[in-house]
Amino acid sequence: MVKENSKDKRATRRDYLKVGGALLASGFVAGCTGTSDSDETTEQGTESMTESGGETTEAEMKAYTVSMEPVGEVEFESVPETWVANNGSWADMGIALGLEPPKGVWLTSRYHTQYYDDIPGVSVDKSGMVNLYNDGVSKELFYELDADVHVIDPNFLLNRFKGWEQADVDEIAENVGPFFGNCIYAQHYPWHDSYGYYSLYEGFEKLAQVFQRTDRYEAFVSVHEEFQSTLEPLVPGESERPEVAVLWGVGDEPEEFYPYIIGEGTGFKHLNDLQVDDALADSDVKDFHGSRAAIDLETLLEVDPEVLMLRGYEAKTRAEFESSVVASLENHESASALTAVENGDVYRAGGLYQGPITNLVVTERTASQLYGIEDDLFDRQRVADIVNGNL
Repeated sequence: MVKENSKDKRATRRDYLKVGGALLASGFVAGCTGTSDSDETTEQGTESMTESGGETTEAEMKAYTVSMEPVGEVEFESVPETWVANNGSWADMGIALGLEPPKGVWLTSRYHTQYYDDIPGVSVDKSGMVNLYNDGVSKELFYELDADVHVIDPNFLLNRFKGWEQADVDEIAENVGPFFGNCIYAQHYPWHDSYGYYSLYEGFEKLAQVFQRTDRYEAFVSVHEEFQSTLEPLVPGESERPEVAVLWGVGDEPEEFYPYIIGEGTGFKHLNDLQVDDALADSDVKDFHGSRAAIDLETLLEVDPEVLMLRGYEAKTRAEFESSVVASLENHESASALTAVENGDVYRAGGLYQGPITNLVVTERTASQLYGIEDDLFDRQRVADIVNGNL
């Protein structure tokens, strides 16, 4: 795509957004049933335009700003209509706000939309979603997607992959749409030391401000607070909590594993909320985020955790995971000697990327795995109602 054409296209869309900002201010509901507040906003916007002789008033076109580190204050002329997301954390936040799914995420395979199967009337179709990463990150792809906002930490682009410079980020922000994001799923990158992280709900609040849907955010805060209150008395005392090792398994018959020390990023929120003991924290095993190195079964046997929580298998059902990964460990000469394998305590660990909906689902699942809690810990219909705008 020729850059001049992209700039012309963007100018045309921005002109339209300025005129029809009231009509577009609510975005779209993502794959859900029920009445959304986008319909209400459209009706209000149409009525307003009629009363003013078919033109949107200056007040209705008023721009707004939202601040987030590291990008600072970002001005929006109107509510974004289309977007791309760094990963499933931000994508899930958008679904929670009732938006259409992002046009692209880093890797669609790691955006685990099957979690929505647990929520009535909520689903996401990934068939049209693209991978932002494909042996690198193409700047041209950003022009092709032509999103109104990129919910991506620009430092992630600049520091993780060759070929991107600040000038490239500035170009996309100027010609396509601004960047607005913070890398919050883990707290290990040295380039992130100069600016702060956000918790899951702090990031969620920022995104809600961008899309002007703070009512849905506030409703989710209430659900989350109730969830935490329900969960807290069910978590056993410290002496009764098992020692857990979080590992990324290599293949369906793993003999190598990438070790994860439980940290403060959003990717570990469910484990921190359940107050698990980290079997790797006091061992000689180095965190994969820092070492980028795998450990073998011999090293894992030295640690011998009570529970194995394995990442990399979220696309599998529980039955598929047990018939492939767990079965291979049980039948392996060395792995079968692990305490976790002997006792049947090998589970899927939950994805790295969690948003408000997926965190509820994964935390409840993990509470069942580790502590035998079988009760529903949150109201699924209430979650669906919020997504659909029935607040």
